[in-house]
Amino acid sequence: MTVGSEIAQLLATIKGIESQLTIFALNSVNPEAQKAFHDAMLKIGEIKNEIQNRKYEVEIEEPQYKK
Repeated sequence: MTVGSEIAQLLATIKGIESQLTIFALNSVNPEAQKAFHDAMLKIGEIKNEIQNRKYEVEIEEPQYKK
């Protein structure tokens, strides 16, 4: 498995986690739980964006790592 495909797999996993946190936030009746899930979703989104940017950098700097 190349670095590019590992990063792509990681991004897919993170997107799944982000989606689940969104669902938990929307389905929670407890306002504190909603806020906690929402905050976690926002943090995961930031991490996802950082990894996506790094993936682009790796692909530019190291073309052999393209998926």
